Amino acid sequence: MATKIKGLRNKTIICGCSSLGATITNKFSSEGKNIMVIDIEPKNFGRLSERFSGYTIVGDVSDLAVLEEAGINSAKEIVITTDDDNLNLFVAHIAKKLYGVPNIYVRLSEPDNEVLLKGMDIKAIYPLELSYDKFNLLRGGRK
Repeated sequence: MATKIKGLRNKTIICGCSSLGATITNKFSSEGKNIMVIDIEPKNFGRLSERFSGYTIVGDVSDLAVLEEAGINSAKEIVITTDDDNLNLFVAHIAKKLYGVPNIYVRLSEPDNEVLLKGMDIKAIYPLELSYDKFNLLRGGRK
């Protein structure tokens, strides 16, 4: 595990360096955002661009010590993109209820799980819906 990074304000934490997490991380990094990306598998950081200028932490995103090492106490946003809806929902609730992170985005595979976010001001990302929407646009909006 990396040592705690101090002095980064307005940071974005990305939980999970899957294809989606790495894509978001690379885009944010290219925009100059302060990024902390957490993944349990060190090899997943290989998805990051050579120009990535943030920090990586090898660890379990459900571990409060790992989230605190990433600076969740002062994060302006957290993007939770692991492949596990239950883990993503857990981390989203922790970020909101325990740490008061103002902007939370959570990847969900199952749209039915959105009910677990009701009234929490947590925004859901649905990769399958986004893929279909892009496909539909490419087809000229035909049904």
